[in-house]
Amino acid sequence: MKNPDNIIDQLALHEGVKRFPYKCTSGKLTIGVGRNIEDMGISDDEIYYMLKNDIRRVDNELNNAFRFYKNLDPVRKDAMINMAFNLGLTRLRGFRLALKLMETQDYEEASMEFLDSLWASQVGQRALDVAHMIKYGEYPNADG
Repeated sequence: MKNPDNIIDQLALHEGVKRFPYKCTSGKLTIGVGRNIEDMGISDDEIYYMLKNDIRRVDNELNNAFRFYKNLDPVRKDAMINMAFNLGLTRLRGFRLALKLMETQDYEEASMEFLDSLWASQVGQRALDVAHMIKYGEYPNADG
């Protein structure tokens, strides 16, 4: 850490820098450099900053996990990101047949395989949207 010669360094030194939530001395759920998330929450800008970082992380995970991923069009990549974001990479890997169909570019069958799952019954419209993206390579029409 730098010398505490400005307010950022001084607050980081005095408050500590925590990547994971913890209870502060007042018993409030806190993260980062003394951010009381229990009372203050986070701003919309912070929400979307974290989301963009998470999307980059999931995109990198998918790129490293599946050789076919880098060759997908942007919409089908987004569909895979959506599923991995929701399920995590380990559970996404459980869709062996659907992923094999993605690899062979049989997107219609892959979409049906993803829909024929417990995941699809649990997430409802999300699964229908993702399956549409996989099958057609386009986002679903929001107007229906």
